[in-house]
Amino acid sequence: MGELVGKYLRHISTARRYSQRTVDIYCNALERFECFLEEDADENNLTKEAVRSYEVHLMDEEKLDPRTVNLHISILSGFCRFLVRDGYLESNPVQGIARPKMAKRLPAVYRESSMNEYFRDTQHDAARENLELLEAGGKVAAELYERRVFRAMIATMYETGLRRSELIGLKVKDLDFSRKMISVLGKGAKMRSVPMTDEIKEELDCLLKAESIVFGRGRIAEDAVFLTKNGTPVYPVYVDRAVKSALSGVPGITGRKSPHVLRHSLATGLLDEGADLNSIKELLGHSSLAATQVYTHNSIEKLKAVYQKAHPRAKEK
Repeated sequence: MGELVGKYLRHISTARRYSQRTVDIYCNALERFECFLEEDADENNLTKEAVRSYEVHLMDEEKLDPRTVNLHISILSGFCRFLVRDGYLESNPVQGIARPKMAKRLPAVYRESSMNEYFRDTQHDAARENLELLEAGGKVAAELYERRVFRAMIATMYETGLRRSELIGLKVKDLDFSRKMISVLGKGAKMRSVPMTDEIKEELDCLLKAESIVFGRGRIAEDAVFLTKNGTPVYPVYVDRAVKSALSGVPGITGRKSPHVLRHSLATGLLDEGADLNSIKELLGHSSLAATQVYTHNSIEKLKAVYQKAHPRAKEK
């Protein structure tokens, strides 16, 4: 079955344009299923019974949570659909298999007041007048530059809702300062335009100037927008570390610190301020409205909390 798995992975990488990280996740999941089948690992043994046994194995022996088990079964289902399409299977054995129930999990968000406090406390890191401090070079300049990059990445994700991969892929040519728009290459190689606020426009303009000073050359169209202090494009672990480091100690931010929570926070904030779901969907680059509707749950929970606190009948109880 290994050859068919390889063919499927090439298909989702090229035809479906899945990111390398997603392809790696699919590869790992399918390799684990092959190991489970052991010597019976070929398409003829892809049966409903085998899939049910694998699902039980994941839950009872590997002790995976329902969400992770569902991910494994979904990946297996996609692989089987591919085999049906190419004539290796007559039908998808995963179809009709009962999935473990998952508890509804609301997207984590950062409070607006906490993010405002972070930006207030770090405004000196992004100030235009502090650019001249980078000209001296050395360790101090490198530290000042990195703090500027950290803040610029957080501000960009929080104010535009960009995914981590989209942030990493941004190039100088994607920033249109005259129109105050950012061209974003999203999932499935789909392009979308995201507006810049005046604040993020100023911050990104200063960042490009800071990079020119630190690395001693002008920025060209094909350059990555966000660079490490070594002059290389930022990468996933770097972005994660930046968010965790920068937001640690900010009052009100005690839970998970990740790029995706910044995206959740923007979506929830826009919804609370009256933005319609379709507009948020286009801004975030969701392929379907269902992916955007998850943010309505946060607003409903907020409404419930206000109701319990303020409604006379609720207070009586």
